[in-house]
Parts: sequence; structure tokens; C-alpha cells
Amino acid sequence: MKKIKIFERPRSLKDVPFRYCSGCGHSILHRLMAECIDRLAIRERTIAIAPVGCAVFAYDYFDFDVLEAPHGRPPAAATGIKRSLPDRIVISYQGDGDLAAIGTGEIIHAANRGENITVFFVNNGTFGMTGGQMAPTTLMGQKTTTTPAGRDYAAGHPLKVAELLAGLAGPAFIARASLDSPKNILMAGRFLEKALRCQMEGRGFSLVEVLCQCPTDWKLTPEESLKWMAGPMQAVFPLGVFKDDCAHAKPAGACGA
Repeated sequence: MKKIKIFERPRSLKDVPFRYCSGCGHSILHRLMAECIDRLAIRERTIAIAPVGCAVFAYDYFDFDVLEAPHGRPPAAATGIKRSLPDRIVISYQGDGDLAAIGTGEIIHAANRGENITVFFVNNGTFGMTGGQMAPTTLMGQKTTTTPAGRDYAAGHPLKVAELLAGLAGPAFIARASLDSPKNILMAGRFLEKALRCQMEGRGFSLVEVLCQCPTDWKLTPEESLKWMAGPMQAVFPLGVFKDDCAHAKPAGACGA
């Protein structure tokens, strides 16, 4: 009987172990990205910008060109690359501390200009790499190293990036997904591919916000972190498509299937 391989490492991922914390969602998202890039056959012309944050060593994992940018500046680097090399597929991969804190101005103006780049925004509600401080996306009442009693209104409200950018004229596709369940992981894969297709077809700026687990800084077990994402996080950050001007784009495939 002929054996059929139904699961293998994506070509766009190097054959090296991830060094993320146990239960972290970055590795899941990396695989989803690699599957989409393979499926779309764009690996040879993909350039990613790695963040200042937990995924700072993304170039160790992806088997395509990856460069670093100063904290919060990946959209500016992506803009320069895309404008000078318009045939490349340019991906900005950023966490909430990178994109929603120091990089707020960069992401808003890149989106408002409708730059033809794709942003994958990791929202785990904390500054993961530097010790679990409060981030712009930290939930009300959530305890962090800088809000040991829980975030209160004096620190402002959680910043809803997808909703904020969806109100601008420039973006073509804005969506939010989550990595808390197989069903939602599959949805995340579809959103990632749709965002990349928007860029491939020259439709402008696209962003997928992805709720991502951080058991280490949340002081939860991996299983508890999934429940936190499905409950409190999604109550504040609902999943779905917030803007889609890519109505005539090709249907998304099944990355993550």
C-alpha cells in the first residue's frame, strides 16, 4: 500500500527548533505564514521585517529574506523596500509593544497612505520579551509587572488596532484572528492568505491582527492561556473582518489545514 505524506515542514521554514517559551503562539503563527507563502509560491520574492520583541530572531526560522528594523519602525522599512522593489512581497511582522506602542505613528500613516504591504500583528496583551510589562493592548484589570494590581482607567483603555485602522481610507483588508483553537487557527490562515493576495494584486495595505498566547508572562498554564484568549481577550478584541476592499481578489485558500 502506497504511503501518502499528509503533513510536513513547510519549505519556507528552516529545519531548526523554535526557541519560544512553552505554549507560545509565535511558532504556530510562523508555520501558518510559511504555509501561506508556500501555497502562493512567493517564497523567492518574499522579504519580511522582524520586530524588536520575542520574534526578533525570526531570520533563524524563515527560509527567505528577513531583515531587522528599529523598534516600531518596520512599516517604514517595509514602505522603502516595497517602493524600491515593487515586485517583492513585503511582510511586516510586529508585536503589540512594537506596533501599538512605540510604532503607533508608523503603522497609522503607512495604513493611511495605503502602502501595498502586509502586516501581521501579534497581540498578546503584554511586552513579552522585556518581562511582561503593560502594553497598549493589556486588558482592564489584567496584572502585569508594571500593573501588579491590574490595569485601571488611569492607564487608558486597551487599544483596538484593527478597529482603529479600519476607519482609515487607505487600508484594503483589516481582520482579527486568534490561535486559541483549531477552528480559529484555520481562520487565521485564511486571513493571512487573503492579506497576502491583496498585496500580490496591488490592492494596498493589509493587516491581520492575531491574538496570541503568552503563558509565561500571563502566569498561566498553556491550557489556561487558551481559555483566557477565548474568554476575556475575545470579549475585548472580537474576531472577524473589519474592512475588506478586496472583494474581487481571488478566494483565500486553506493555509493551516
